[in-house]
This record gives sequence, C-alpha cells and structure tokens, in this order.
Amino acid sequence: MKMKTIKWRPLLLLLALVPAPSLGVLSGMILFPDSVFAKVFFVATKIWMFSLPVVWWWFYWRRREAEVAVRGKHGNGIMMSVWVGIAILVVIVAAYALLGDKFIDKPFFVAKIREAGFGDKHVFLALTAYWICVNSLLEEVVWRWFVTGRFAEFTRPAVAVVLSGLCFTLHHILAMSVFFPPLTNAIASAGVFVGGVLFSWLYFRYKSIWPPYIAHVFADIAVFGIGYWMLSR
Repeated sequence: MKMKTIKWRPLLLLLALVPAPSLGVLSGMILFPDSVFAKVFFVATKIWMFSLPVVWWWFYWRRREAEVAVRGKHGNGIMMSVWVGIAILVVIVAAYALLGDKFIDKPFFVAKIREAGFGDKHVFLALTAYWICVNSLLEEVVWRWFVTGRFAEFTRPAVAVVLSGLCFTLHHILAMSVFFPPLTNAIASAGVFVGGVLFSWLYFRYKSIWPPYIAHVFADIAVFGIGYWMLSR
C-alpha cells in the first residue's frame, strides 16, 4: 500500500494553528502570568485559533466539507455520543472519588480559581455555561473539523485521530500544569488524550461536529461539577 503524499497546504495550516494555543498558555499562564502583554498575547492566540478555521471555511471549504461537518453524513450519532459522554463522565467522577484526595491539592486548586476571578459560585456557574455552550463548541470546530480534517488530507483516518488527539492534549498539559503537580497533570492529560481521540473518532464516524460536541459536554459537566463542589466546601 502506497503512503499518501504530504500535501503542503493542510500541513502549513496545521503549523499555523496548532502551536498557537500552547504559545498563549505558555506566555500568559506560565512564563509571564503578571504581564499585560502576555495576557494580550494569550487573547490574541485564542482569537487566531478560532478565526483561522472560519477564514479557511469562508474562502475554501464553504460549499464542500464544512456543510457535511455541520449537517452530518452517516446518521446523527446522538445516542452513540450520549453513551460515550456518559462513560467519560462516569470515569472522571470515579477517578476523582478514588484519587482526588491523594493527587489534588484542593486548597491550592481553589486558591488558583479564586485568583483567576472565578471564586464566586455564581461567576463559576456563568463560566461553566460559557465553556459548555461556546468554548467547547468552538473547540470541536477547531480540533475536530479543522485539525483532524487537515491531518486526514495526508494520512490515514486512524493516524489523523491519534495526531489530533495529541495536539488537543498539548496545550491542556501546559494549562493544567498551573493547577496540578506533574503526576496529577500526567494522569489528567492521559484522560484528555483519550477524550480527544474519542471525539475525533465520533467526528469521523458521523462526519459531523455535533456527536463529539455532545460527548464533550458530558466531560465538561463532570469537570466543572467537581470544581463547583470543591468551591462549595
């Protein structure tokens, strides 16, 4: 079997997008957390991360792949995505119940949440609503439709799923290093990677961003639910 020849356009697009969120997190949350410039750069990388796929869609894919990605092609996959989401939620909650006391410094974590301005429970709930309804949906557009789709242009779908899962995990590793020690970060990052692979698999299976988004929502409910519970104690 002959390997696909690398197509430079999707590769350049990936190089333009994938490092952006990691660079933003590295500068704004780790290296220069008190720098105004670093915070502006962090926001700029977020805007770039979400804008590049939109520009690409508008000028190139508007009448082709994007229509399939939104409407779907092989059924809507709702029940499958719900079951995958429930499984992820159960695993996250069970892992926290079994390992949370040993691997999470809860006072430090809560202090970091308050330091970021989300210590009030109502503000935290507003953040949760935004994350579920807006941020996670945008992430599915970026990481599943754009990143996974571009990888699939020059490699096999199974490889594209793994590569996009790795890219999805990278900036999460950096962000979680602010809140967790290395071992906890490694465990959580492994979970993020598995989730990213499952989301990408759902995208390929149903040719739509909605199934992975639904599964992603369950993961967010688990994570933010645990965060809310810790803030309430």
